[in-house]
Amino acid sequence: MEFVIKFQHSPLLHLGLPFPTLKSLTTTAKGKSGPQISINNNNKNVLSSTSICYAAALPTAQEQDNDSHSHVVVKDRSVSVVLLAGGKGKRMGATMPKQYLPLLGQPIALYSFYTFSRMLQVKEIIVVCDPSYNHIFQDAKGNCQPDLKFALPGKERQDSVYNGLQECATVDPNSELVCVHDSARPLVLQEDVKKVLKDGLLNGASVLGVPVKATIKEANTESFVVRTLDRKTLWEMQTPQIIKPELLRKGFELVNREGLEVTDDVSIVEHLKHPVYITEGSYTNIKVANYILSWLHDG
Repeated sequence: MEFVIKFQHSPLLHLGLPFPTLKSLTTTAKGKSGPQISINNNNKNVLSSTSICYAAALPTAQEQDNDSHSHVVVKDRSVSVVLLAGGKGKRMGATMPKQYLPLLGQPIALYSFYTFSRMLQVKEIIVVCDPSYNHIFQDAKGNCQPDLKFALPGKERQDSVYNGLQECATVDPNSELVCVHDSARPLVLQEDVKKVLKDGLLNGASVLGVPVKATIKEANTESFVVRTLDRKTLWEMQTPQIIKPELLRKGFELVNREGLEVTDDVSIVEHLKHPVYITEGSYTNIKVANYILSWLHDG
């Protein structure tokens, strides 16, 4: 089996965060049994402007035939993206919400906005934000093919998602999808979005996530350890979260009727006892935290 190293430009390079180097990768691979990792690098300065994103095994023809995604096609202009950009960022103490603070000369919210706007599967982007920030997205739209719409933020996250859902121009609930994403996650990869879209179309609901690396312990109300949880069964949830529109509407009917509070979007359909598939994403799909922004601006 052949292995390939994929290089991809990433804004993380400019943040001074550590990445594996070509030297460290070859050192790690040296002496290991099994397939060898080879790197074809015609540009000696490639590491100065790129970062190593991941190493993955190229699937064989048989593996491709057995891939459950092989027959799943997300149609062009069939996805409504609800981009949540209505947070007020009070904890940051800045003059504006963190998703509008500049990162490498561009508002944070525009990174994922551009990612979705370049995808043929996306027919519309509904930005949930305070109207005073509409101009940021209007100015950035340019010749982007998806339609641009706006919705008002709600008191809670689920209220904002509901408001965005009301603006979705759904036609075929069986082939169309609602994609909910946090604008404070600027580094989501288009490849991961495509994977989770296919899983959402196949299963009705899907979410990007990564296996938990840290040791997680359950504690009682007095802060004593009750048990150590098995990391093999634990996943950290990310966005986007993908749900078929009619399923999301039914979930909201139940949530609103029973006055339930949910912390993420797929939890809405979990209350319907509908299965939610976890698509493995990338650890680089971080949510920009207040302490990172404080460090960037103060440093």
